[in-house]
Amino acid sequence: MPRTHVWWRTRGPKKTAKETITKGKVRIKQVRSGIGHSWRMRLTLEALGLKHHQAEVIRQDSPALRGQIKHVRHLVKVTPVEAGSGKREEGSEE
Repeated sequence: MPRTHVWWRTRGPKKTAKETITKGKVRIKQVRSGIGHSWRMRLTLEALGLKHHQAEVIRQDSPALRGQIKHVRHLVKVTPVEAGSGKREEGSEE
């Protein structure tokens, strides 16, 4: 039976485009469930602060956060946060 999906390492972007990395904060929204995915992906979602489907968190952008997002990029949607946004950031001490 022929393989229907082939992963080519040399295809696709070599690095993240500069306009997608921000100096500020990013809003991460879980758009797909972790059910049926590996335990590593479920733990990564939990480490990001996403406890359930459709959850949203605002985090400071960093290379470590980008690595976590890359691991579960098919389960989340990431958008930059404008300064002065009305939502509270998770973990703030206000």
